[in-house]
Order: sequence, then structure tokens, then C-alpha cells
Amino acid sequence: MNQADPLGWWQRPGLEYIDGRLHFAEHDVTRLAKRFGTPSYVYSAARIKANLRRVHGALESAGMSQHTLCYAMKANRFAPLLTMLKLSGLCGIDACSPQEVVHAVSCGFRPEDISFTAGSLSERDVTLLASYDGLSMDCDSLFAIERWGQHRPGSSIGIRINPAVGIGRGDNEKLLYAGDKTSKFGVYREQFNDALALARKYNLRVTKIHFHTGCGYLTEQLPLLDKVLSASQWFIDTAETIERVNIGGGLGVPHVQTDGHLDLNAWATLIAKHYQHQNLHIEVEPGDYIVKDAGLLLLGKTYLETKRQTLFLGTDAGFNICPEPAYYQLPFQPVPLQWNGGSLQAHHVTGNINEALDLWAEDAMLPDMQDQAFLALINAGAYSASMASNHCMRGDFNQFIIL
Repeated sequence: MNQADPLGWWQRPGLEYIDGRLHFAEHDVTRLAKRFGTPSYVYSAARIKANLRRVHGALESAGMSQHTLCYAMKANRFAPLLTMLKLSGLCGIDACSPQEVVHAVSCGFRPEDISFTAGSLSERDVTLLASYDGLSMDCDSLFAIERWGQHRPGSSIGIRINPAVGIGRGDNEKLLYAGDKTSKFGVYREQFNDALALARKYNLRVTKIHFHTGCGYLTEQLPLLDKVLSASQWFIDTAETIERVNIGGGLGVPHVQTDGHLDLNAWATLIAKHYQHQNLHIEVEPGDYIVKDAGLLLLGKTYLETKRQTLFLGTDAGFNICPEPAYYQLPFQPVPLQWNGGSLQAHHVTGNINEALDLWAEDAMLPDMQDQAFLALINAGAYSASMASNHCMRGDFNQFIIL
């Protein structure tokens, strides 16, 4: 990563300027924008599979041969992408709603390939889920355990626990699922014996501990992950029947020039430190890390205009089709499709939604954009299209995957 480059710090093989033109997945992005139109999401199958293999490789190098990757499909549920993942054989699925299970099965995954996290389930939800033989059920409340026990007595379950320690990107509290503040996620230590008793009531065998405590962490946050894993050990020891531990996802990617890449080897070594001696099968459910940097959002430029001393660059899509920057304050890097070096100028890059928070980036350093018709946002592969809405009735966009 070139820390001295305010524009091209993100370049890598598969996403780089070649002869002054942005290329992605071996395609000229300007040609993609003209062919597909804007706004359009474009995903690289090669990058997705490379990300999966990198996680597998790190775990295997650390001695964690007993592991499974469960792709968190809430990150991106584009059907051709899911079908590609199934055909790759590199992962199963982490699902968190009944319709996600239905969708994953329609894309080729078997119920046995799916780990389901059960939250606030209605009777209709549980009835549908119980119809799938082989589904791995992780209950995150006493309520969920009782509901599942009523429908599937005698089955095996996991319990999602809350170790009261969280991890996320920097100090972004919006990305924490656990910590000092009591959250809706998981069974706390004070409730755990009650959870085990409830499982026994329905002859449920508790074979998995699951936890997911935050998103977007990088290398500097790994000491917090160490604390999460340490705090979770009490639950494993108390249950006594645990065969699998699902450590959730949360692995992050660089969003800004000053971010470093997550040291996957250090991450895997930390996991091995806690679990290698326990003969436990480890599940990891990354979504962000797998697809985020494998996607671009292509935008059309609508105007350039200086208001007071601020130069605004307008685009033909707003935060409603890619809400993560607005919801979670995760900055997205705007990228020109042509750049040969040279001077840069600060731009406020904005969308077309009549809301004050519809701002892609403030003071983004870009070249003269007068003669450029398009712009791209990198890191748009996760929690973007999957979170889109039709706010202001501007919800139309296209999606494509490059195989």
C-alpha cells in the first residue's frame, strides 16, 4: 500500500490503472460503465475466490485444519454470486432469516451447508426453518431455544453467546454487537445455565458455541479479539458438550489511505492459540472480507459546481442504493476511471437523494473531472446492494458478476 498516494493507495492486481485507465477483473471499467449503464454494481468472481482461499490458507498454516467458512450472505445475496460460491466448493452459508435460507437453497446450497442464527423468530419463521432437515441452528436467546425445542425436540443446536466484549473498526460503536452496552445479541453469562436447562427440557444437545461481536476490525484491533476469545472460553467449558465454535465474522478491509490490511496470519495464529489444543471444529462467517473489495459501484457524473468554496461533484445514484457510508460512517473511496497522475483537487461527491446525509465523500482528492462521464466507488461488494431501498423512488440499479 502506497501511503504517499492520496488517490491510488488502493491499487492491486485486479484493481489498478493501466495506461491511465482503471481496470477491474481484467476489464476496462469505462467500457463496463458504457456497456452496463449506471448505477451498476460489478463483482469479481476471481477476487471473491482469492479472498476465500486466503482465509483458508491462513487457518491451515496456523494448524487449524478443522475449519469451515460460512459466507454471511446478508453481505451480498446476488443469486449469480451465491451460485458461483456453491460451485466453488470453498464455503457454506451463514443465514439470518428464513428467506435467506430459501434463497441459499435455490442457489444450490443444501440445508447441511447452512448455519442459521436465530433471532426474533415468529411462529411462521420457526415452522419454515424446521422443515429443513440438516439446518445448523444457533439460538441467540432463551426464547429461540424454547421455540426450536418445541418444533425440533431432540435435535442438536448451537447457542449464540454474548461475552460482553466487542471488536470493530477503530472506535466505531455502530459496528459493535457486544461490549459495555447491553445488546440484543446472544445469551449473556448470567443466563447461560438457564439456557442449558431449557435445552435439556427439550432434549436438545448443545454442540456449538457461536458469537459475533463486531465488524470491520483490522490488525491493530486483534488484541481485542484475543479478549473476546478468552471471555468466550467460560461458555465452552460450562456447556461441556461443545464440538464446534463459530467465531463470527468481522474481518475488515482498508477503507482509507491510513488503514492497513488485516494480517490474516496473525489472526489465524490467535485463533489457534485458543482452540488448537481443544480438538474443536472452528467455523468462521466472514461476509465483508470475502466480497467487499470484490465489488465496484459505477456512477454517472451529473454535474460539477462550486458552492461558496466547495466543489461538488454530483452523481446519478444516492445513499439509498449503497447505505453503508451513511448508516455506519464507513468512508468509500471515489475513484476516477481515467487518471495519469498529476494534480488533484478536493471534491464533495454527492448523490441524487433529497437528504442531507446523501454524501458519498467529503474532500475526496480527484483530478479534473470536467471531461469524465463516470466515477467508481471501491469496496462496494458488501452491505451495499443488499441494503438498498427505493427511497425517493430512486432504487433502480443493475448488478453483474465477472466470472
